Amino acid sequence: MIQLIECPRDAMQGIPDFIDTSIKAAYINQLLEVGFHTIDFGSFVSPKAIPQMRDTAEVLEMLDLHKAQSKLLAIVANVRGAEDALQFEEIDYLGFPLSVSETFQQRNTKASIAQALETVESIQNLCEVKGKEQVVYLSMGFGNPYGDPYSPELVAEFVEKLDQLDVKTISLSDTIGVADTDLITKLFEVQINSFPHLTFGAHLHSRQESIQEKVLAALKGGCRRFDGALKGFGGCPMAKDDLVGNMATEVMIETLEGEGFDLQLNKAELGEAMKLANSVFH
Repeated sequence: MIQLIECPRDAMQGIPDFIDTSIKAAYINQLLEVGFHTIDFGSFVSPKAIPQMRDTAEVLEMLDLHKAQSKLLAIVANVRGAEDALQFEEIDYLGFPLSVSETFQQRNTKASIAQALETVESIQNLCEVKGKEQVVYLSMGFGNPYGDPYSPELVAEFVEKLDQLDVKTISLSDTIGVADTDLITKLFEVQINSFPHLTFGAHLHSRQESIQEKVLAALKGGCRRFDGALKGFGGCPMAKDDLVGNMATEVMIETLEGEGFDLQLNKAELGEAMKLANSVFH
């Protein structure tokens, strides 16, 4: 079964002009009608680092969750953020960005990889107490622009450490859109064969014309969990100056359905969400 994760947080976070809280909530409420597995809806991080997400708690209060089937995921970058997020019963997953690149870990969370792994352990302990699940994003998981060491074997070392910490879901993240199809297939194949008890996701950034081939490559490698954002908006503001957008969800849906997967989405509500995206991200 495919898990499709819609990421309005990732789509919004790099936009310099503040999006009104009520507009954010209205958009996420529309996304909740579609039937995605999870909505990555906000983050509990420093407002200085990501000003756009300073109203995540207020947005959460405005969400209509009484009949929503989708789970909610919030990104955190440290233990304090995790503690803030865990005050809300409505949140199912905490996402933490752990980087294979030392340079990017410092840029993204102002911590070393070693410190970040300690944070992952602390957050995992908090999640287990509260009955929540941590999703770790292995950013720069397909290479980096900084000249830092990278290999599929290095990724496997990170997965091994996360497995020892009892993290169950790991999203391999191509933060800057450098992965080719062969690497995508190989990386998922190796990790899924080595750690069959874990769930591996694909959080790939891509130019529009490469989305279909990247989805097919991840599928071939055994991946069944995909992150995207409608219309391909967003990208990581901490990575490089030129943002490579998220995988456009509508293209992923078309590709996955073309491969015979029934995603059980409400297409009418999806159409409304696409229209709303145009006004939110104008």
